[in-house]
Amino acid sequence: MFKGSIVALITPFKNNSLDEDSYISLIHHHLKNGTSGLVPAGTTGESPTLNHKEHERVIELCVKESKGKIPVIAGTGSNSTDEAISLTKFSEKIGANAALVVTPYYNKPTQEGLYQHFKAINDNCSIPIIIYNIPPRSVVDMSVDTMARLFELKNIIGVKDATGDLDRVKKQKDKMGSEFIQLSGEDGTALEFNLNGGVGCISVSANVAPKLCAEFQETSLAKNNSNLLSKAKEINEKLMPLHKSLFIESSPSPVKYAASLLNFCSDEVRLPLVKITEGTKKAVKSAMQHANLI
Repeated sequence: MFKGSIVALITPFKNNSLDEDSYISLIHHHLKNGTSGLVPAGTTGESPTLNHKEHERVIELCVKESKGKIPVIAGTGSNSTDEAISLTKFSEKIGANAALVVTPYYNKPTQEGLYQHFKAINDNCSIPIIIYNIPPRSVVDMSVDTMARLFELKNIIGVKDATGDLDRVKKQKDKMGSEFIQLSGEDGTALEFNLNGGVGCISVSANVAPKLCAEFQETSLAKNNSNLLSKAKEINEKLMPLHKSLFIESSPSPVKYAASLLNFCSDEVRLPLVKITEGTKKAVKSAMQHANLI
């Protein structure tokens, strides 16, 4: 169920409020263009600056509008264990298919603290849980051994890996087996990630290139078909400038600008994020032209 091109949805704003109409349109755009799954209220959805009511509304709308056509993996992580449990319970109640839970940021828990945090969420909920391991943003790095301990629990099913260490994919597969779902958290290394044992990507670029990202994932996962792998490499080269340009400045500011070029929504972000500079706009626009998106 959880594989292929899964989009880390942006959260559109208008005058600093949730732009529900644009958000709903985005969801339906993904349903029509081959996206394999939706992640509302993740980092790309600016979860750090969503209030609790908005956070829940973003997830609720996503579940409602997708109508079970593709899975919804709700972003429910927090550096407060109680808050993460509350958001995960809410997501389970309204029908999300899984929860994406980031390693606690700022607190800097030990490996045992990480284990107990995820175990508490596991023990209080029945929804499948995907660990989001992203040391560049959360400071802490969950070890393979800690992940293996968590995989023994009933609801922990996999990881969104944004460590940037492609060796981890094989290590995690060797330790937990192929049933442990490994999703890339980096568009730029998604090809190598899949070739090493991954099954998909939770993608930023898919916000503006859903068809290409879906086709890329489908072909890159066909590991025994040289023609399809060749096609995957071709698409990857087409998308690589986009992957790079969307992280010149702090995400999701660049991808929101890219979305505005396609009239999906405004490029509005919430402080402390700001709109991108003219130089970055030029790079994003050039990358989109390279991918034939505009």
